Amino acid sequence: MNEPSPAVAAAIAAVFGAIVGSFLNVCIYRLPLGTSVVWPASACPHCRREISWFENIPIVSYLVLRGRCRICRQPIGMRYPIIEAITAAMFGAAWWYYGPSVLLVSRLIFGCALIVLFAIDLEHHLLPNVITLPGIVVGFALSFFTEPGWVDSLIGIVIGGGSLLLMFYLYLAVRKKEGLGMGDPKMLAMIGAFLGWKMTLVALMLASFAGSLFGLTMMATRRGGMESMLPFGCFLAVGAAIAATIGPSIVQWYLGFL
Repeated sequence: MNEPSPAVAAAIAAVFGAIVGSFLNVCIYRLPLGTSVVWPASACPHCRREISWFENIPIVSYLVLRGRCRICRQPIGMRYPIIEAITAAMFGAAWWYYGPSVLLVSRLIFGCALIVLFAIDLEHHLLPNVITLPGIVVGFALSFFTEPGWVDSLIGIVIGGGSLLLMFYLYLAVRKKEGLGMGDPKMLAMIGAFLGWKMTLVALMLASFAGSLFGLTMMATRRGGMESMLPFGCFLAVGAAIAATIGPSIVQWYLGFL
């Protein structure tokens, strides 16, 4: 039997990614509530009616139902198809780029964790331990079989978690208030486990730049000040995603100026 072409294989991976994205939506909704992500079955957030299988087809069902519950007709948030589409695109692109490999598994697990953390932090300013702490363990375990190698992974965990912990306590000592949440060091330690210490520094640099730009924009438009709580986990997620894909190219580009 002939193997499918790379394009067909990537498309199949994208379909599977959309299905995974549907599960990520469940995690995003339920983890902040402290409820199980596997039971009970998905239900309308308004009328609490259990959703039928044909209403739960990723992306397609949302479009067919025009973003509303089939029975109560209350609107369903755009987050659901957006997460499914992003996850589908990630799976398709990752299969195309990495092919079947341990690195593919590592990058997909890491990407799914980043998507969930980004969405939860954006809405709740929360980075659940149930994602970050197991993520550290999984990232370090996978580093024995693929990039970045267990030594760089271990250093990444220490530097990632330690750097933000140091910032947390320095800010607390100087300003007598918290400048970061305790979830941020755990998330950066997870990033270090998957990407190693070099790309963790790249991710932190990108996140800090994006966070500063966001803060300055908020002040310039008079929508907030320095005391406004910024969802730094969102910036870490974006920075880590960039570092995981084009981080080495960014480093080479930067070194070219030295």
